[in-house]
Amino acid sequence: MWALSVCWVLLGTLGAGSAQLMFKKIHNVSFDVCNTTEIIIPCIVTNLQRFSREEMFLNWKIDGKEFFTYDGYENRYFKNNTFLSVDLLDILNLTAGVASIKMSLKEAVPGNYTCIVVERNREGEHVIELRYGTPFWFQPVESFLVIGAAILAVALFLLQVGYVAVKFEMSLLKKISFGLVALIVMIIVVPGAALLVKEGFTLASQFGLGLVVLPTILLVPPLFFVFQSVFEKPPLFAIILIILKALGYLIAVAGLATSLPECPPKQTSVVIAGLGIIDIVAAIAFIYMVVIVKNPVCIAVP
Repeated sequence: MWALSVCWVLLGTLGAGSAQLMFKKIHNVSFDVCNTTEIIIPCIVTNLQRFSREEMFLNWKIDGKEFFTYDGYENRYFKNNTFLSVDLLDILNLTAGVASIKMSLKEAVPGNYTCIVVERNREGEHVIELRYGTPFWFQPVESFLVIGAAILAVALFLLQVGYVAVKFEMSLLKKISFGLVALIVMIIVVPGAALLVKEGFTLASQFGLGLVVLPTILLVPPLFFVFQSVFEKPPLFAIILIILKALGYLIAVAGLATSLPECPPKQTSVVIAGLGIIDIVAAIAFIYMVVIVKNPVCIAVP
């Protein structure tokens, strides 16, 4: 009798081990602002015996609270009122072990999701953590660099104009015109910056990026007229600087065009590089003007 009891215990232990369903090792998934429609939480059983759907039962919980079940025998769903959009990812592949679910982005809640699958007398559960990533289209550091580069371009332009106005002859009309150019650029860039740093991948944030980048074109042609106040005829080096500044703008616009439809944007570095070239050229131009003042023989006599 004792031996028979031991046999039953051993059989029960072995049976319980063989009844354990195993899952593909996916422990966490993340979603962010770039997920515009729905979230998929994976749950894949790797050792189903592939009976019919009628012999399967599926249960999903979040932080221990049940919110979705599927009864294969009755072919019936149960959904919690706060997860009305939840559904099986692919009911046709449920018998192949795909117990993953999908839900609306609006209803997705970060937390620990437990997937419980039952197939006849075999069952198992798996926990997947759903994480929420960055809420921004552009990373904060990237936004700071783009906005900072645009503002720096305006500051360097004003520095050039101010220095030339003090050291060289410059008409009142030119001073007013250059001041208006800087003012117009800032009037456009500041609201664009406010839109760009907002959360979400929205039309407003895309529009904001355009408002930050595109107005910098207004700073390119005036550099020629600033040089005209220093030289009767701008030398080749000054012309090269103007061309490089225009090239920087074209690079920034190319990065803008490729970034707008993407989330996350892959060409952010191109936008930053283009604006960076504009700033570097502006700084070199200013240094060049300072050197010319200290060496007046280099200036063409009017």
